[in-house]
Amino acid sequence: MHEINIPSGVAVTVEGSTVKIKGKLGSTSKQFNRRMIAVKTEGGKIIVTEAGNKKLLKRSGYAAMAFSSELGTSVSGVQEGISQKMVIFFAHFPMTIEIKGSKIMVKNIFGERAPRETSIVGDTKVDVKGHDVIVKGVDRYDVGQTVANIRKICFARGNDTRVFQDGVYKTKDE
Repeated sequence: MHEINIPSGVAVTVEGSTVKIKGKLGSTSKQFNRRMIAVKTEGGKIIVTEAGNKKLLKRSGYAAMAFSSELGTSVSGVQEGISQKMVIFFAHFPMTIEIKGSKIMVKNIFGERAPRETSIVGDTKVDVKGHDVIVKGVDRYDVGQTVANIRKICFARGNDTRVFQDGVYKTKDE
């Protein structure tokens, strides 16, 4: 059994196999397997327990531990937010990043005429200030996937990555 405290200002509801968490910065929802774990809210706490099936007992223990950690991150994410900082680095061609709706466009990378583009995952916000790119959101997985999408489209296809080091690199979590 794993317990996560629900701080004031955060609302948690469990509906079927979905846990919905709302806070001052936004909301997120997490899915879980009801055959492996059971989730309920009692007295200002989220309680995650293992399944009663004897065959799945070991796996459900691991699943309960992982899901409780995921819920704890989500509770802190809707309160404080998740932020990752990236930096634009170029040596050969001056590249720029532009945000249009839910798309990120990287222009003039390696001197290419057509911009490379990718999508922003979930309710994540992306801010570009000079050579810094700040990715913010309430869900750790959406923020991480957006950062991975940006890194993926900056890959030097068919070139030696030791020479062509242009791209957008993650510097630190804020």
